[in-house]
Amino acid sequence: MAERADLSILADEDLMQLVSKGDPRAFELLYDRHSTVAFSLAYRMTGLRAAAEDVVQEAFLSIWRSGARYDHTRGSVRTWILGVVHHRAIDSLRRNLRHDKRRASDEGIEERFEAPDRTDVAAARREEAAEVRDALASLPPEQSKVIELAYFGGFSHSEIANMLETPVGTVKGRIRLGLEKLRGQLGDVMEVPA
Repeated sequence: MAERADLSILADEDLMQLVSKGDPRAFELLYDRHSTVAFSLAYRMTGLRAAAEDVVQEAFLSIWRSGARYDHTRGSVRTWILGVVHHRAIDSLRRNLRHDKRRASDEGIEERFEAPDRTDVAAARREEAAEVRDALASLPPEQSKVIELAYFGGFSHSEIANMLETPVGTVKGRIRLGLEKLRGQLGDVMEVPA
């Protein structure tokens, strides 16, 4: 118990160094500190408690196995963990969509799923979406992360500030700067929300 108490005073970055060396106590502390916000993000993305629990479990298993991949120069440990959770949630959503379509096909009920549009409008939407994804990818990571959490994750500025352990004003500033850059890059392609 005393060893755990000694570890609890360490910063997340120090815990990550221990996790990369296989220290289960450091990993347990890291999990205790970040699992709630990780679950919140996964739940908002998947909409299902069981799916969110699976996503968090997969994400933390991945973190345990690849703790050495954390790079402190690219952001806080919490930001990195939320990025892992975000990617795992997207993977989960894609898997479930493929599974549902496969099951529907096996059962002969494909007509229940909306057929993909093959119109010029749908093609234009896909092209616009690709341009937006490219523009988001060109932003600095700290700006793209807050924009993704706000607009795709549905989190408020204060929730994002808590998740990223960053002042609310900094979050708002990063969103504003990121959106200005997106407006400049996208021009007339589409209206970027203010």
